[in-house]
Order: sequence, then structure tokens, then C-alpha cells
Amino acid sequence: MNQTPRPSPPLRWQSKAVLLVFLPVLAAHLLLDAGYRLESGDTLRVYIAFGIAAMFGVIVWLVRAATPGGAAAGAIVAASLSLWTPGRRTALWPLAALLVLTLLATRAGRSAKEKLGLAEDKHGRTAAQVMANLGVAALCGVPFSMALVYQHSPVPHLWLVAMTAALAEATADTLSSEIGQVIGGEPRLLTTLRRVPPGTDGAITLAGTLSGCAGAAIVAEVARVALPLNWREAGLAFGAAILGLFLDSLLGEWIERRGWLNNDAVNTLSTLAAALAAVAAMSLLK
Repeated sequence: MNQTPRPSPPLRWQSKAVLLVFLPVLAAHLLLDAGYRLESGDTLRVYIAFGIAAMFGVIVWLVRAATPGGAAAGAIVAASLSLWTPGRRTALWPLAALLVLTLLATRAGRSAKEKLGLAEDKHGRTAAQVMANLGVAALCGVPFSMALVYQHSPVPHLWLVAMTAALAEATADTLSSEIGQVIGGEPRLLTTLRRVPPGTDGAITLAGTLSGCAGAAIVAEVARVALPLNWREAGLAFGAAILGLFLDSLLGEWIERRGWLNNDAVNTLSTLAAALAAVAAMSLLK
């Protein structure tokens, strides 16, 4: 659950790989989706989506939540979510909840984190870090949008639940790390409960874990209110997010500490696990 400000140089290729996995797919799908809507006369929706995305990117950059590249990556995610969930009941609401919660958590106790050498870069998250946290959620919209636009057929809620789970896991991961570093006390490894120094990959604190669970619950509840989700679906998204949160800790302890994966790769796998767990749960409980 540790949020490393920058990936270590030997594993920087993994951050580039995250970008190469998500950016081309999301950009191509965004252009195809927007092009289809423009040809069908749905121009207002496209203009609104890209306008909201531009505003989102500018705000993220102005508050220094991300670098210019990170803000651009966030804008792509916002445009994608806006296109496949247009109107007032949109996936942009849980995305906004994630942004507010993670920004507050990152700024909390910054001086203490700086003394420990754990504070996030003052310029904010890079494009790779943004995609590692949000790329899976945006990717959930691809099958939803393709079916809705090209086949004119309704899509089961499982993709909305998967998207919510990915966003909730990303929120929980950041809050558990950032809050845990400030008020969590001495962290412990999840598997052995052995005490380790702050910032150790995979280490958790009780306060940090509870904060992460609370953040995931907030995002899931915002999604329930904003999107056509019921209580069971929101609960499944929350449960899948918590599963992803603890997987993040295990990956950090077992793999990241050995130098096999960097934080961007771990975050990507954790959000993916949350989304897949949500899809599996929805499929089993039909």
C-alpha cells in the first residue's frame, strides 16, 4: 500500500509499459467513439465530454495534483468516462471523489512525510502514475461504450461495478498509504505482522487501512448515488476494492521489495484485480 513518489530507475521501463498498455487503447477508442457520435449527429455530447476533460486536466495541473503529462492522461480518462456515462448521472462523480480524497490525503502532514523522505513530488503524479491508478477504470468503459454505440444494446451493470471497484481501490490505496504515514504509527508487514520502518513496500498500519476502507466506501457510495447502481452492486464494488487493496500490500511485500515490480506496476495489477473480482462476483450472483 506504499505510494512511492517516483519509480526507481532500473524499473522505469515498467512505468513506460503501463503507458503503452493504456494510452494507445484509450486514445484510439476515444477518437473512434467521438467520431461515431459526430457522424450520427450527437455533437453536443462530444463537445461536452472534451470540454469537461479539458477543465479536469487544467484543474488537476493547477492544484499540482499531477504534472502536465499526468494532467493530460487524467483528461483522457475523464473524456472517456464522460462519453460512456453522459449526463448528470456520470462516472465523473466518483472520479471527482477520488481526486478530492487523494489530494487531501496527499497534502495531509506533508512536512512530516518530507522529513521521512516519503512525500509525493510537489509537481504531482506523472502520466504513468495517473494511468496506473485510473487506466483500468477507463478501460472498463470500452466494452460498455462499444455495445451502446455500435450495437445499440444495453450493457449489464457489471462494467459499471468493475469501474467503481477500480476507482475505489485506487482511492483506498492512496489513503491507506498517505494517512498511515502521518498517524498510523509504526507499520507492520501484512503476512507476519513484523514491525518495519515507514515507507517499507507492503507495510500497513491500522489507521491507514481503516482510512483506505473509508475512502473506498465513499467512492462506492458516490457511484451508487450518481450511477444506476443498487446497494448490492455498490457493496460488491467496495468488497472488490478492499480485496485489491490487500493484494496491493501482498505484492508490495513479496515482489516490489525484491525489485521485480515498481509501484506503477503494482498499482495497475491491484486495480485490475479489483475490477476482475467485481466482474466475477457480478457474474456469479446473476
